[in-house]
Amino acid sequence: MNIFVLMKSTFDTEEKINVRNNKIDEDGAEFIINPYDEYAIEEAIQQRDQHGGEITVVNVGSSDNEKQLRTALAMGADKAVLINTEDDVEAGDAFTTVKILEAFFEEKDVDLILAGNVAIDEATGQVGPRLAQCLDIDYVTTITELRIDGKQVTVEKDVEGDIEVIETSLPVLVTCQQGLNEPRYPSLPGIMKAKKKPLEELEIDDLNIEEEDVQPMTKTIEIFLPPERQAGKVLQGESQEQVAELVQLLQKEAKVF
Repeated sequence: MNIFVLMKSTFDTEEKINVRNNKIDEDGAEFIINPYDEYAIEEAIQQRDQHGGEITVVNVGSSDNEKQLRTALAMGADKAVLINTEDDVEAGDAFTTVKILEAFFEEKDVDLILAGNVAIDEATGQVGPRLAQCLDIDYVTTITELRIDGKQVTVEKDVEGDIEVIETSLPVLVTCQQGLNEPRYPSLPGIMKAKKKPLEELEIDDLNIEEEDVQPMTKTIEIFLPPERQAGKVLQGESQEQVAELVQLLQKEAKVF
């Protein structure tokens, strides 16, 4: 089985983020594998171990993303591909990424493509479904279980607290979310093996596409941090007094009605 995982490198939202000149200050940011993509990598490993085959992790980004690709290899992926756009694309979007991936997969023999449900930085959730449409294969988003029997695929999908069961067939693209599995930590032997696993680096010229073909279709107007949360206010007195004060605060300060 030919399994591919779409992996994005994102800044760690658990760490402090600074914005400078309307951009996230990458010098002070810690970059990690997009957490939802970790579920995709783990699921790819489990499916390969069960059905055989090979896992290729694909990233569109800069040479700095090699660290995250090596982590994916240490988790258990077989090989990685970095499509380096830092010299050709100044600022991309989902359209840019999909056009590049479409060219990459043009002559690939694909059985299964896995991706994260969303990326925690932009959270568009567009790349997976749009790529599947370009490749003319079925796709299912926000999956919580994946079962493959030959060419037949059964997927459980989260639908706002309920479960929808979908049957389809290979090739298929799925996007993964929390609850699908528990991503493993890279082991020391895995980290050592990852250093010898193949990591191919491509540029868009290698995919026979021009810079003008991958120019973004959207533009970011402004990036800013949310305002700091103000301290809460504790209401004193009896219940009726607290209710009266709360109504006044909502009217005069919060202006909710």
